[in-house]
Amino acid sequence: MTFDLASAPIVFLAWERGLQLPAGSLLADRADTRVTHAVAGPTLTFLRLWDTSILVGPEHLLAAAEAFDDDELSDHSTMLRLTRDHGGRGLGTEALYYADDLELHQPEQTVHVSSGPEQAALLESLCPPDDVNDVGLSGREHKFTIMASGMPGSGPLACSAYAEYEGLLARLGTLVAPEFRRQGQGRLATSIAAHEALAAGLIVQWSADIHNAGAHALATSLGLNVAGLRTQVSLSPAAS
Repeated sequence: MTFDLASAPIVFLAWERGLQLPAGSLLADRADTRVTHAVAGPTLTFLRLWDTSILVGPEHLLAAAEAFDDDELSDHSTMLRLTRDHGGRGLGTEALYYADDLELHQPEQTVHVSSGPEQAALLESLCPPDDVNDVGLSGREHKFTIMASGMPGSGPLACSAYAEYEGLLARLGTLVAPEFRRQGQGRLATSIAAHEALAAGLIVQWSADIHNAGAHALATSLGLNVAGLRTQVSLSPAAS
Protein backbone atom coordinates (compact mmCIF):
# COMPACT_ATOMS: atom_id res chain seq x y z
CA MET A 1 0.00 0.00 0.00
CA THR A 2 1.43 3.37 -1.04
CA PHE A 3 -1.07 5.58 0.78
CA ASP A 4 -2.05 5.27 4.42
CA LEU A 5 -5.51 6.71 5.09
CA ALA A 6 -4.04 8.21 8.25
CA SER A 7 -2.51 10.76 5.85
CA ALA A 8 -5.90 11.69 4.36
CA PRO A 9 -6.36 14.66 6.76
CA ILE A 10 -3.25 16.24 5.22
CA VAL A 11 -4.78 15.95 1.76
CA PHE A 12 -8.03 17.42 3.03
CA LEU A 13 -6.18 20.28 4.71
CA ALA A 14 -4.37 21.13 1.48
CA TRP A 15 -7.63 21.27 -0.48
CA GLU A 16 -9.35 23.14 2.32
CA ARG A 17 -6.73 25.87 2.04
CA GLY A 18 -6.53 25.79 -1.75
CA LEU A 19 -10.28 26.05 -2.23
CA GLN A 20 -10.55 28.80 0.42
CA LEU A 21 -12.86 26.73 2.61
CA PRO A 22 -13.50 27.64 6.25
CA ALA A 23 -10.90 26.13 8.58
CA GLY A 24 -11.80 22.61 9.67
CA SER A 25 -14.68 22.22 7.22
CA LEU A 26 -13.22 19.08 5.63
CA LEU A 27 -11.96 17.55 8.86
CA ALA A 28 -15.19 17.72 10.88
CA ASP A 29 -17.79 14.95 11.05
CA ARG A 30 -20.01 15.81 8.10
CA ALA A 31 -22.36 12.80 8.22
CA ASP A 32 -21.72 12.28 4.49
CA THR A 33 -23.16 15.68 3.56
CA ARG A 34 -21.77 17.66 0.64
CA VAL A 35 -19.48 20.54 1.58
CA THR A 36 -20.38 23.70 -0.36
CA HIS A 37 -18.67 27.05 -0.27
CA ALA A 38 -19.55 30.21 -2.16
CA VAL A 39 -16.60 31.89 -3.84
CA ALA A 40 -16.87 34.71 -6.34
CA GLY A 41 -14.52 33.50 -9.03
CA PRO A 42 -14.23 32.28 -12.61
CA THR A 43 -14.57 28.54 -11.86
CA LEU A 44 -17.10 26.03 -10.62
CA THR A 45 -15.29 23.06 -9.06
CA PHE A 46 -16.69 19.73 -7.90
CA LEU A 47 -14.29 17.51 -6.00
CA ARG A 48 -14.71 13.99 -4.66
CA LEU A 49 -12.09 12.70 -2.21
CA TRP A 50 -12.79 9.27 -0.78
CA ASP A 51 -16.26 9.61 0.83
CA THR A 52 -16.27 13.41 0.81
CA SER A 53 -17.71 15.70 -1.88
CA ILE A 54 -16.99 19.42 -2.21
CA LEU A 55 -18.57 22.01 -4.48
CA VAL A 56 -17.06 25.49 -4.73
CA GLY A 57 -18.20 28.37 -6.92
CA PRO A 58 -20.61 31.32 -7.21
CA GLU A 59 -23.54 31.13 -4.80
CA HIS A 60 -26.29 31.06 -7.43
CA LEU A 61 -24.70 28.00 -9.07
CA LEU A 62 -24.36 26.23 -5.73
CA ALA A 63 -28.10 26.64 -5.25
CA ALA A 64 -28.83 25.26 -8.73
CA ALA A 65 -26.54 22.28 -8.08
CA GLU A 66 -28.66 21.12 -5.14
CA ALA A 67 -30.88 19.34 -7.66
CA PHE A 68 -28.04 16.99 -8.65
CA ASP A 69 -26.42 14.17 -6.72
CA ASP A 70 -22.67 13.58 -6.45
CA ASP A 71 -22.53 11.08 -9.29
CA GLU A 72 -24.23 13.56 -11.59
CA LEU A 73 -21.90 16.41 -10.64
CA SER A 74 -18.90 14.17 -11.29
CA ASP A 75 -20.11 13.97 -14.88
CA HIS A 76 -18.59 16.75 -16.96
CA SER A 77 -21.71 17.04 -19.12
CA THR A 78 -23.86 17.75 -16.04
CA MET A 79 -21.57 20.59 -14.99
CA LEU A 80 -21.77 22.04 -18.50
CA ARG A 81 -25.58 21.92 -18.46
CA LEU A 82 -25.59 23.55 -15.05
CA THR A 83 -23.49 26.45 -16.31
CA ARG A 84 -24.86 26.71 -19.86
CA ASP A 85 -26.48 30.07 -19.21
CA HIS A 86 -23.38 31.38 -17.44
CA GLY A 87 -20.79 30.97 -20.18
CA GLY A 88 -19.63 27.58 -18.90
CA ARG A 89 -16.61 26.13 -20.68
CA GLY A 90 -15.48 22.65 -19.79
CA LEU A 91 -12.08 22.11 -18.18
CA GLY A 92 -12.49 18.35 -17.98
CA THR A 93 -12.71 15.66 -15.32
CA GLU A 94 -9.56 14.18 -13.86
CA ALA A 95 -8.85 11.33 -11.50
CA LEU A 96 -6.72 12.11 -8.45
CA TYR A 97 -4.07 9.72 -7.15
CA TYR A 98 -2.01 9.97 -3.97
CA ALA A 99 0.99 8.34 -2.32
CA ASP A 100 2.76 8.94 0.99
CA ASP A 101 5.24 6.12 0.38
CA LEU A 102 6.59 4.43 -2.73
CA GLU A 103 8.79 1.44 -3.31
CA LEU A 104 12.18 2.41 -4.68
CA HIS A 105 13.12 0.71 -7.96
CA GLN A 106 16.74 1.12 -8.99
CA PRO A 107 17.27 1.40 -12.77
CA GLU A 108 19.50 -1.19 -14.38
CA GLN A 109 21.79 1.43 -15.90
CA THR A 110 23.20 4.74 -14.73
CA VAL A 111 20.69 7.53 -15.18
CA HIS A 112 21.74 11.12 -15.80
CA VAL A 113 19.25 13.58 -14.33
CA SER A 114 19.24 17.36 -14.73
CA SER A 115 17.36 19.71 -12.45
CA GLY A 116 17.89 22.77 -14.64
CA PRO A 117 15.04 24.57 -16.40
CA GLU A 118 16.92 24.70 -19.71
CA GLN A 119 16.72 20.94 -20.28
CA ALA A 120 13.02 20.88 -19.46
CA ALA A 121 12.43 23.75 -21.89
CA LEU A 122 14.35 21.87 -24.58
CA LEU A 123 12.16 18.83 -24.02
CA GLU A 124 9.04 20.98 -24.40
CA SER A 125 10.33 22.22 -27.76
CA LEU A 126 10.39 18.59 -28.97
CA CYS A 127 6.79 17.84 -27.97
CA PRO A 128 3.35 18.73 -29.41
CA PRO A 129 1.98 22.01 -27.99
CA ASP A 130 -1.13 20.29 -26.56
CA ASP A 131 1.05 17.93 -24.53
CA VAL A 132 3.21 20.81 -23.32
CA ASN A 133 0.16 22.79 -22.20
CA ASP A 134 -1.46 19.80 -20.50
CA VAL A 135 1.62 18.97 -18.41
CA GLY A 136 2.78 22.53 -17.70
CA LEU A 137 6.38 21.81 -16.77
CA SER A 138 7.22 25.52 -16.70
CA GLY A 139 4.78 26.03 -13.85
CA ARG A 140 6.29 23.28 -11.68
CA GLU A 141 9.38 24.52 -9.90
CA HIS A 142 11.09 21.20 -9.08
CA LYS A 143 12.17 19.55 -12.34
CA PHE A 144 13.94 16.23 -12.98
CA THR A 145 14.92 15.63 -16.60
CA ILE A 146 16.41 12.34 -17.77
CA MET A 147 19.14 12.97 -20.32
CA ALA A 148 20.22 10.63 -23.09
CA SER A 149 23.78 10.47 -21.74
CA GLY A 150 26.17 12.35 -19.53
CA MET A 151 27.89 14.01 -22.48
CA PRO A 152 27.48 17.77 -23.09
CA GLY A 153 24.76 18.51 -25.61
CA SER A 154 22.87 15.25 -25.06
CA GLY A 155 19.14 15.47 -25.48
CA PRO A 156 16.36 15.09 -22.92
CA LEU A 157 14.27 11.92 -22.88
CA ALA A 158 11.65 12.73 -20.27
CA CYS A 159 10.98 15.16 -17.45
CA SER A 160 8.82 14.88 -14.37
CA ALA A 161 8.31 17.95 -12.22
CA TYR A 162 6.28 18.91 -9.21
CA ALA A 163 4.84 22.07 -7.75
CA GLU A 164 4.11 22.41 -4.05
CA TYR A 165 0.46 22.93 -3.22
CA GLU A 166 -0.26 24.67 0.06
CA GLY A 167 3.04 23.37 1.42
CA LEU A 168 1.56 19.88 1.79
CA LEU A 169 1.17 18.24 -1.62
CA ALA A 170 3.50 17.74 -4.58
CA ARG A 171 1.51 18.01 -7.80
CA LEU A 172 3.35 15.91 -10.37
CA GLY A 173 3.40 16.25 -14.14
CA THR A 174 5.43 14.25 -16.66
CA LEU A 175 6.39 14.88 -20.29
CA VAL A 176 8.21 12.44 -22.57
CA ALA A 177 9.87 13.15 -25.91
CA PRO A 178 7.68 11.57 -28.65
CA GLU A 179 10.35 9.21 -29.96
CA PHE A 180 11.04 7.83 -26.50
CA ARG A 181 7.48 7.13 -25.39
CA ARG A 182 6.34 3.64 -24.35
CA GLN A 183 9.90 2.82 -23.28
CA GLY A 184 9.54 3.35 -19.54
CA GLN A 185 11.21 6.77 -19.53
CA GLY A 186 8.11 8.54 -18.21
CA ARG A 187 7.69 6.02 -15.42
CA LEU A 188 11.34 6.40 -14.43
CA ALA A 189 11.20 10.21 -14.44
CA THR A 190 7.97 10.21 -12.44
CA SER A 191 9.42 7.80 -9.89
CA ILE A 192 12.45 10.06 -9.42
CA ALA A 193 10.34 13.18 -8.95
CA ALA A 194 7.93 11.39 -6.62
CA HIS A 195 10.71 10.14 -4.36
CA GLU A 196 12.25 13.60 -4.25
CA ALA A 197 8.89 15.02 -3.20
CA LEU A 198 8.42 12.38 -0.52
CA ALA A 199 11.92 13.08 0.78
CA ALA A 200 10.90 16.75 1.07
CA GLY A 201 8.04 15.73 3.36
CA LEU A 202 5.24 16.14 0.80
CA ILE A 203 2.41 13.83 -0.22
CA VAL A 204 2.51 13.01 -3.91
CA GLN A 205 -0.51 13.89 -6.05
CA TRP A 206 -0.98 12.70 -9.63
CA SER A 207 -3.93 13.86 -11.72
CA ALA A 208 -5.01 12.35 -15.02
CA ASP A 209 -7.83 13.20 -17.39
CA ILE A 210 -10.30 10.34 -17.22
CA HIS A 211 -9.76 9.68 -20.94
CA ASN A 212 -5.94 9.58 -20.73
CA ALA A 213 -5.27 5.84 -20.56
CA GLY A 214 -1.50 6.31 -20.60
CA ALA A 215 -1.52 8.59 -17.56
CA HIS A 216 -3.69 6.14 -15.63
CA ALA A 217 -1.44 3.24 -16.58
CA LEU A 218 1.61 5.17 -15.37
CA ALA A 219 -0.01 5.92 -12.01
CA THR A 220 -1.04 2.30 -11.58
CA SER A 221 2.43 1.03 -12.50
CA LEU A 222 3.97 3.19 -9.77
CA GLY A 223 1.43 2.00 -7.22
CA LEU A 224 -0.33 5.31 -6.68
CA ASN A 225 -3.76 5.07 -5.04
CA VAL A 226 -6.80 6.62 -6.72
CA ALA A 227 -8.77 8.75 -4.27
CA GLY A 228 -11.35 10.64 -6.28
CA LEU A 229 -12.22 12.98 -9.12
CA ARG A 230 -12.19 16.68 -9.87
CA THR A 231 -14.53 18.26 -12.42
CA GLN A 232 -14.18 21.92 -13.37
CA VAL A 233 -15.97 24.44 -15.54
CA SER A 234 -14.77 27.96 -16.26
CA LEU A 235 -17.34 30.74 -16.22
CA SER A 236 -17.78 33.98 -18.07
CA PRO A 237 -16.79 37.08 -16.05
CA ALA A 238 -20.41 38.10 -15.68
CA ALA A 239 -21.31 34.76 -14.08
CA SER A 240 -18.59 34.93 -11.46
